[in-house]
Amino acid sequence: MREVEYRSSGVPLEEYELTRRDHSRQKQSEEISEWARRQVEEDDAECRADPARAERRRQAFENVAKLMQSFKKADHEIMRWRVRLYCGHIIETEAHYTYTDPLSAGSYGRRCSECGEDRRTIVAFEPIGLRGEPPEATEPLPPPPKKPTRAELERRVKTLEKENERLRAKFSD
Repeated sequence: MREVEYRSSGVPLEEYELTRRDHSRQKQSEEISEWARRQVEEDDAECRADPARAERRRQAFENVAKLMQSFKKADHEIMRWRVRLYCGHIIETEAHYTYTDPLSAGSYGRRCSECGEDRRTIVAFEPIGLRGEPPEATEPLPPPPKKPTRAELERRVKTLEKENERLRAKFSD
């Protein structure tokens, strides 16, 4: 597992004060959510009118769900983050350990488990630690391959030279 230097922002989280940028990001998040909601409603209406399309959509969602399940990560590959949301509540979230912060992992916003508000942007964060400890290396590394002796190399060269001559004779006819 490679070493990652995790970032913090706005700590201590309990004392963080919202900035203009935070208000702007939250507004943008709400606008994007509203746009996405309208798109979903339009798609739902089209699917109700076309059962074949509805079936293709259902199958696509099923395939995506299976794919996502296949990418389950071990506990030692998941970093836990303590984040402060736009609404002021502090919750925990998770991301793959290779991300230096939850925003880089695509976690711009979350549903707040405290107040139930949807799409509250993350305004401050700090790493907590991995969900689990990495396993101990149980199997020793295989020994490096032994170096061939000079005699072995000379025999190999003679064999290859004979093969080379045979192939040249075969293709020169």
